[in-house]
Amino acid sequence: MINRISSYIFLQLAVGLVMVTAAVTCVVWLSQSLRFVEMIVNRGLNVGSFLTLTGLMMPNFLTIILPIALFIVTVFFYHKMIMDRELMVMRAAGMSSLSLSKPALVMAIALVGFGYALSIYIVPASYKMFREMQWDIRYNFSNVLLREGAFNDITKGITVYVRNRTSDGQLLGILAHDSRIKGGEYTLMAESGAMVKTKEGARVVLFKGNRQSFDKKTNQLSLLYFDRYLFDMGRGNKSGGMRFHEPRELTLGELANMDLTNVRGAGKFSVEMHRRLALPWSAMGFVFIALASLMSGSFSRRGESGRIIMAIILAGAYQAGILSVISAAAKQAALTPLIYVVTMTPIAVGLIALMSGAAKLRKRQHLAVSVI
Repeated sequence: MINRISSYIFLQLAVGLVMVTAAVTCVVWLSQSLRFVEMIVNRGLNVGSFLTLTGLMMPNFLTIILPIALFIVTVFFYHKMIMDRELMVMRAAGMSSLSLSKPALVMAIALVGFGYALSIYIVPASYKMFREMQWDIRYNFSNVLLREGAFNDITKGITVYVRNRTSDGQLLGILAHDSRIKGGEYTLMAESGAMVKTKEGARVVLFKGNRQSFDKKTNQLSLLYFDRYLFDMGRGNKSGGMRFHEPRELTLGELANMDLTNVRGAGKFSVEMHRRLALPWSAMGFVFIALASLMSGSFSRRGESGRIIMAIILAGAYQAGILSVISAAAKQAALTPLIYVVTMTPIAVGLIALMSGAAKLRKRQHLAVSVI
């Protein structure tokens, strides 16, 4: 009987967790997708690449979404059972508060394991792919789609116009203006051309055209006709420079063996490993906050709104505390142990509250039976 009740509670929590996680993930995905609208409008990013780019961000957000989603589901479902008097019946059947909390705790343990998989393996790999793809789109111009019949601002100082683009990638009716060097501006016009990829980056090969430049000092126009011209659309040092690696895209081994002597933002790298090891346990912390707030006392006929508000306030303070201590530890390495302390405190306090609440409830029931 007890196993069937636990299975029922676990199933309800699992279904609710999937629904809430899906809803919150969709909201986060939509909000984050707005950041990449510029790549669709100005760089011709196709739908497939857009979905891939935004999808690679989601594992990183799931590490935060899943614990909060489990907290929401736990508060909602246990509050519903309290108001429907289901918990009273289950307690009358001999189930303690810890027994009733077991399905939520099992779910939290499962999320802790999944959280470690995300933090240690999935997030570094997916975020690294995201950063590499984002860098490639921004700085490798072989991925730039020159829109037909429009002036394309490739980068600061370079504007390219293409009258037509054939199915095989050939560019027809090209006009390019380069004003990157002050006083050395020039304009290119060509009948046709094509984008090519070289070791130095993306280039445009122009055929049958001319190069025009105007000297403001002498007021003379220089005109050079060519049969073939190689136009560099690179960004100088930026296009060929090394990409800065963020802490989230490094593995635990790389973080542990990294020399932080001359690394920019060394504190963020040093705290990242501890964040990954501690953060998955926040799922357990959120669940204990919900359970301790709702189940540590007896049923009240006045309603449970006060306990729900308390649970929400405690959860908000818990999340804020984790973020604050991580930020502080990145600036002051001596505060790093506080990451584990803040993460584990609700687990210890919540367990004590549930056990003491269960002991008080058994005492009241014993007194009630003695009076009868």
